[in-house]
Amino acid sequence: MIDSILAHPHVFWLALGGLLLAAEMLGASGYLLWSGVAAVITGLLVWVLPIGWETQGVCFALLTLVAAFLWWRWLSSRKQQIPGEVLNQRGQQLVGRRFRLETALVNGRGHVRVADSSWPVTADEDLPAGCEVVVQAVEGITLKIKAV
Repeated sequence: MIDSILAHPHVFWLALGGLLLAAEMLGASGYLLWSGVAAVITGLLVWVLPIGWETQGVCFALLTLVAAFLWWRWLSSRKQQIPGEVLNQRGQQLVGRRFRLETALVNGRGHVRVADSSWPVTADEDLPAGCEVVVQAVEGITLKIKAV
C-alpha cells in the first residue's frame, strides 16, 4: 500500500481531496471545503510536476491557509444582517419591498397581496388599483405604504 502511494502520490492527494469534500457535504459548515480544494490542487500539481513529499506537504498547507484566508476576507467584506433583527417579524421583512395594488384604496385603507397572503395597508391618500407601492413601515399587522 505504501509502495503504491509512493509510486503515485497524486492519487493520494486526489483521494484525500475527494474524501474531505465528501465529508464537507455531510455538514462541516465550510471547515473542510478549503482543505479539500487544497488537496485536489496539490494532487493535480503533483500529477504534473514530480515533487518530493516534503514539498507536497508544504504546498498543501500553504494552499489551505491561502484559501481559508481569502474566504475569510471575502466573508468579512460582505454586509451581514443580524439574524435576530427581523426573525419572526414578517411585516418588518417587507419594509422597502414594492407591490402592485390589486384593488383601489378607499379612505386610505385596503389590502395588498404578498405571495399567498393578503396584508392590510394604509396610505395617506386613496390610490387606484394597479398602482405600484412601496412599504414604508409596519404598524402592528398593517403595512404603511406610499405610491412609487
